[in-house]
Amino acid sequence: MQDQQAVDYYMHEAIVEAKKAAAVDEVPIGAIVVDHGTIVARSFNHRELSQNALAHAEILAINAACQAKHSWRLSGMDLFVTLEPCLMCAGAIINSRLDSVYYGAFDPKAGAAFSVTDVFALRPLNHHPQVIGGIESDVCGQLLTDFFRKIRRQRQAGKRPH
Repeated sequence: MQDQQAVDYYMHEAIVEAKKAAAVDEVPIGAIVVDHGTIVARSFNHRELSQNALAHAEILAINAACQAKHSWRLSGMDLFVTLEPCLMCAGAIINSRLDSVYYGAFDPKAGAAFSVTDVFALRPLNHHPQVIGGIESDVCGQLLTDFFRKIRRQRQAGKRPH
């Protein structure tokens, strides 16, 4: 568990990643993995760039952390992500044994940490990270709102291919 000043700092770093995603026309979601006060991995969504359904910010950051630590076990580490994890990402979080997940905006359509379901609360699962949502939710949510507003305008103008 992080103190509030650290939580704010790390979420800001995840927001920096989300802004990088928006700059390349990706859905603005960013994630970082923190190991005892050190950011060991960071990423943002790459689904459009890579045309890969698995290229969520969380998955990419977890993968980078595993590579950096030479282990699939990320015990003792925390994930900060700007949007509530989906089912796929929740599974990766559980399987990588992250200690805590801190997320920004709630996701009423696909959130698997609270909004649609709470995968982390399923008792039969072998790992249960601490989950704290709603951190900088206004900022994180506004990034998404602005992005999708821009996409709708581009589509209406016939300028967006996907």
